[in-house]
Amino acid sequence: MDVKIHPTWKAVLKDQFNKTYFQQIVTFLKTEKAQGKVIYPPGALIFNAFNTTPYDKISVVIIGQDPYHGPGQAHGLSFSVPTGIKPPPSLMNIFKELEKDIGIKMPEKYGNLTKWAEQGVLLLNAALTVRAGEPFSHAKYGWTEFTDTVITRLSEKKEGIVFLLWGKFAQEKQALIDETKHVVLKAAHPSPFSADKGFFGCKHFSKTNDILIKSGRNPIDWKLIS
Repeated sequence: MDVKIHPTWKAVLKDQFNKTYFQQIVTFLKTEKAQGKVIYPPGALIFNAFNTTPYDKISVVIIGQDPYHGPGQAHGLSFSVPTGIKPPPSLMNIFKELEKDIGIKMPEKYGNLTKWAEQGVLLLNAALTVRAGEPFSHAKYGWTEFTDTVITRLSEKKEGIVFLLWGKFAQEKQALIDETKHVVLKAAHPSPFSADKGFFGCKHFSKTNDILIKSGRNPIDWKLIS
């Protein structure tokens, strides 16, 4: 894997890379590739969230479950797809809520959330890889321990992060977050199966910016294309 990860994250997580569970992740991925399995995202983008959003810049965290498992969709940022790839249904519902909440109409054929990540929104999947066509196929191979450590470190070492927990899976991570130091906003998952059960109308985008502004920080510019 040609891993790219920002130096600030390397410093924060350096003790994890030599741990047994992390070495097991590496061995597992090498075995998958040796068996001819297609893995998403490409190796260089597995840690894209940690490369695009430096540790010292984080103000918001959005937690997803695992990468998209279709061809060309995953690029290491939760809910995001590369430029030129049609936004999947969950992302389209995120865009619908964004328009209702703060009036930003998103393009129907653009779903690259890199601009959010560059502003300090950590787009974190609980599992950083997946086998093509098989959702959750890598979720039990050590990634959860790694990303739980990420959330715990953020909770312990930083203050004032806004955590957006969409759906039951993400909300299970609430136990890792010190809510005396951070803000947790919860809603249903934006999936078509649940968006109308509490995601639509959650107003998380305006609420997040209100929290950031009140604490003297810059709001997120949620617009993707000028």
